[in-house]
Amino acid sequence: MADAGGAPVQAEEPSAPRRQDDESFADFAYRILCDELIVLDIKPGEPLNDDDISRRLGVGRTPIREAMKRLESDHLVVAYPRRGTFAAGVDITDLAEISEIRQLLEPAAAARAARHASPQLRSELRDFARDVGQLLPGMQSQQDLMRLDMRVHRMIYRATGSRHLEDVLIRYDNLATRIWSLVLEKLPPVSEHIAQHIELLEHIAAGDSEAAARLTSRHVTDFENHIRAVL
Repeated sequence: MADAGGAPVQAEEPSAPRRQDDESFADFAYRILCDELIVLDIKPGEPLNDDDISRRLGVGRTPIREAMKRLESDHLVVAYPRRGTFAAGVDITDLAEISEIRQLLEPAAAARAARHASPQLRSELRDFARDVGQLLPGMQSQQDLMRLDMRVHRMIYRATGSRHLEDVLIRYDNLATRIWSLVLEKLPPVSEHIAQHIELLEHIAAGDSEAAARLTSRHVTDFENHIRAVL
């Protein structure tokens, strides 16, 4: 491929992950590794070497170790004495239990967010609902769609105003998304599933807790049905 002047255009290399201004090195390492583990860029059972990750992310080994401890408590990695640390496996038989827990917690969280979100956060939710509608038509990558799905969930969890509830919800959403990622290539495009979030975000922003809970319950059920359809 050439530019307008006829000179060849080099393909852009993927940009290296960047640390946010208010982010510690350990938080940065955790965020990047967590994302890679959830969407299975790091495959289940793959070893995680502190030195390799330190060089790749440009972060010292101490923050990497701190991140690994958090990932282990999230059930995303498993550490074995004298063997090392490995990406946790994905057990499809966990689907029913994870879905049952999410069916209890997610609608309650959406309803709580509708009741307790601050005015500023309600404005952010409306803006994000609009952004999701604009982003979806141009998204082709199933992994990018799943990352967008996670962003929506994280915003709703934050809107609950409960740090403890938010932590639990993130943990189970991570585990559910790993199962989704395991069969992602077998699924039809998940954009329609993610589009359900637009209406959900709008209901939360409007303070309609009943509608938010109802839509969330349907979303969790649809997730499980999509997975089971390709097993």
